[in-house]
Amino acid sequence: MRPPNLQRLFLSGLLTLLPIWLTWVVVKFVFVLLSDISKPLVEPLLRDVALAHPHALGWLGAGWVQTALALIATVAVILLTGALARRMVGQTLLRWFESLIRRIPLASTIYGSARQLLDILQTKPDGTQRVVLVDFPHTEMKSIGFVTKVMREEGSGRELAAVYVPTTPNPTSGYLEIVPVEKITPTDWSVDQAMSFIISGGAVSPATIPFSVPSAAAATAAAPDKDAP
Repeated sequence: MRPPNLQRLFLSGLLTLLPIWLTWVVVKFVFVLLSDISKPLVEPLLRDVALAHPHALGWLGAGWVQTALALIATVAVILLTGALARRMVGQTLLRWFESLIRRIPLASTIYGSARQLLDILQTKPDGTQRVVLVDFPHTEMKSIGFVTKVMREEGSGRELAAVYVPTTPNPTSGYLEIVPVEKITPTDWSVDQAMSFIISGGAVSPATIPFSVPSAAAATAAAPDKDAP
């Protein structure tokens, strides 16, 4: 009876620690990313202050203090940018910045694409749900995707959707699929719900989820029967 008990204890401990570890990985990634943005500016300033006043402010030279203040500085800049973006002055500065970026060939392409993607994800497309399921990597498996554009096939006119399929737990990397609209499984999820599902590795999810593509049989059943008198 001893090995099964140990195995059961190990699985219970693993299942308990896995969500904590996943949360730590995601939070650490975000915190390190945010703190690294301001570190090149904050670290030299804090180092100079600590050297100038070693007795009173020497603690500013500690690594964890510099990381924490760099994180706070980055968050403060993000909040300030958000506040300015809601005002006329901020919108004027943003338009000036965008006009400046457009003059730089590579930067204009990257910024324009990223800006357009974020704008698209904040709105609901006409005729197609934003959050969908697509067959990936094969027909018996589904992946969460975001419809970014609906196009038409040259010649046949069939509707095709450009679907961005993000990866777990980092949704900023992923795949771009071109999928026929009739092969897409629509959902009623919001972008926030889909992001929570992706980042949590599926742990944060609704009780039910659509899986099969709406079949033509259902549409046929809803249509009038040609053989009926």
